[in-house]
Amino acid sequence: MANMDQKYDALFTPWKIGNVEIKNRIVMCPMGGTSLFGWFELGGCGFDKEAAKLFIERAKNNVGLIIPGIAPLRDTFWGKWLWQNPKMFDELKVFMNEIHKTGAKLFIQLTAGMGRSWAITELVGPLHKNKFTRALIKPVIDTSHELASPSAQPARWAPDITCPEMTKEQIHEIIEAFAKTAKLCRDAGVDGVEVHAVHEGYLLDQFAIEFFNKRTDEYGGSFENRYRFAAEVVKAIKEACGEDFPVSLRYSVESKMKGFAEGAIPGEEYVEVGRNMEESERAAKYLEDAGYDMLNADNGTYDSWYWAHPPMYMPQNCNLEDVSHIKKFVNIPVVCAGRMEPDVGAKAIAEGKIDAMGIARQFLTDPEWITKLIEDRLEDIKPCICCHAGCFNFSSSKGHYNTQDLTDTMGLARCALNPETMQSKKYYIAPAKKAKKVAVVGGGIGGMEAAILLTKRGHKVTLYEKSERLGGVFIAAAAPSFKEKDRELIAWYIREVSKLPIEVKLNTEVKDIKSLDADEIIVATGATPKRVPIPGAEGAVEACEYLLGKKEVGERVVIVGGGLTGCEIAYDLYLQGKKPTVVEMQDDLITTKGVCLANTSYLRDFFKANKVPIYLETGVSEIGNGFVTVKSNDGKETKIDADSVILSVGYNPAPIAKKSGKVHIIGDAASVGNLRTVIWGAWDVAMKI
Repeated sequence: MANMDQKYDALFTPWKIGNVEIKNRIVMCPMGGTSLFGWFELGGCGFDKEAAKLFIERAKNNVGLIIPGIAPLRDTFWGKWLWQNPKMFDELKVFMNEIHKTGAKLFIQLTAGMGRSWAITELVGPLHKNKFTRALIKPVIDTSHELASPSAQPARWAPDITCPEMTKEQIHEIIEAFAKTAKLCRDAGVDGVEVHAVHEGYLLDQFAIEFFNKRTDEYGGSFENRYRFAAEVVKAIKEACGEDFPVSLRYSVESKMKGFAEGAIPGEEYVEVGRNMEESERAAKYLEDAGYDMLNADNGTYDSWYWAHPPMYMPQNCNLEDVSHIKKFVNIPVVCAGRMEPDVGAKAIAEGKIDAMGIARQFLTDPEWITKLIEDRLEDIKPCICCHAGCFNFSSSKGHYNTQDLTDTMGLARCALNPETMQSKKYYIAPAKKAKKVAVVGGGIGGMEAAILLTKRGHKVTLYEKSERLGGVFIAAAAPSFKEKDRELIAWYIREVSKLPIEVKLNTEVKDIKSLDADEIIVATGATPKRVPIPGAEGAVEACEYLLGKKEVGERVVIVGGGLTGCEIAYDLYLQGKKPTVVEMQDDLITTKGVCLANTSYLRDFFKANKVPIYLETGVSEIGNGFVTVKSNDGKETKIDADSVILSVGYNPAPIAKKSGKVHIIGDAASVGNLRTVIWGAWDVAMKI
């Protein structure tokens, strides 16, 4: 076995939070949906065995400190306080013994709540707005409690809903609940707790930020008053648990906010309306003096969500500069999270800029990534591509609240690329009852995923691909400069296929599936671009043609279609120094469900900040030589100068055969979706063969 590259050495040195020693400097950061106390159980919270399994597996794979996702102090459903459920903590004690056998440590993250950041859904919004239905559902879900904020203000996800002001009684009840719950955690053998949070615009952060907090009592106004809630929480925990019980704080260094629901993108000059660096220097020290033993830090609020949940458009290690700056003002350890790369994290730790590196989503994609790093098998690490499609697809667009499906809300922290994550009862690899010959037609991600899984189950697989390389349409999707992780993913798949006894036939187009010598056939032939009946459309470039470099485009480019692909193309063109314009029929960009607001709000904010022309509720009436004529819903026509036009108006499934007894259709050939639908769908079929 190869030895780890020395540049990572600093990651594997011990450190202390209070007097608790952690064996290495890799922290598995909290993610919504990974709470040990259940996330969204309608019958009241129960100890989450799926999350427990997730953490045991990561603990066995060399993580130093694990912080599960937020545990609400009070159940979202039925309103029972967590400390009123002793059975849960008995189960936690058994689990902690298992964790400690691995040498890992674990802190439980407790949350005061979300306030105006509560992701109110399309389902719940109307029930809250009607006084009668709000009272009717209150025993099951008390929306006014969930939305209670420092001051009356619009909800982040539902600007037409006003959040009620939290009472002093409610504040004191929350502080008491922190203390009681932390004591139960300590008695169950938990190594520490993390307070959630003066971070990401959650409740305690709303109290801390003047922009959100207009109170006139002792919890609003002056600096001390605004940070009082967070300070009283740690004091109460220390009083209940003892000074030696470590308490970490999830902390956002800067809010990166320009206004309500408007973030600041990296490098932009703007006026901070939230916590700026000057206040943060003072706040970090103040919170340390109050009793916090660690800052688990990044940046942002739900208004600038892409700082706390960086999509692939954000720079790698995007929060490191700000977090390492804040470390100069405290004497407690500081952890930095946000697209952290292990080599950069190790260097920052070695230089004393931070104390540990926080990683979250990569743990969902590949539970063994630290082990592979130690064994110098970096190319075997399946990369997280920051898509948020499985782990956190809270989506929203103009006039819509959180449009995420209820099944997704109930099952956060799953992974688009790894179906087994948090779904081990549904997705698992079991040996086939009878080994069969299986032909897989189409070597895109879906075809490769199916071929790998079928082979691992004991089938004999032949993979047919009509082009000269594997990857399918994802090669085009991975082409833009900011998609380095997508390109790594394709390389990972090709290597995995090569490691297995899969017969790969490139440059082999299957025109008739009857010619295949196979017991079962999987058709994964993808989709074809939609045609649009626009005069002059034949002179336009199709999105994939542009992305694959088959057709060049000029300086001024009109992109027809403001979905995710169209917006990513516009972003890519802008980064190249070209002048993109986006034309979209809907009333907002990227209105598709299931695309995370952290991803979509970055693109919307980027175009706004850089004055990229966006025409919404507008169709294209003609594509001419050097111009495009567009017509808005109100009948107004505009002529836009254009050297090139790119069509990104969607795709139609293109299966080469119909589904029958032994013929299975997967991926975009079955229904056009995203990587999650492609990969999970491949498992749905390949597990049954």
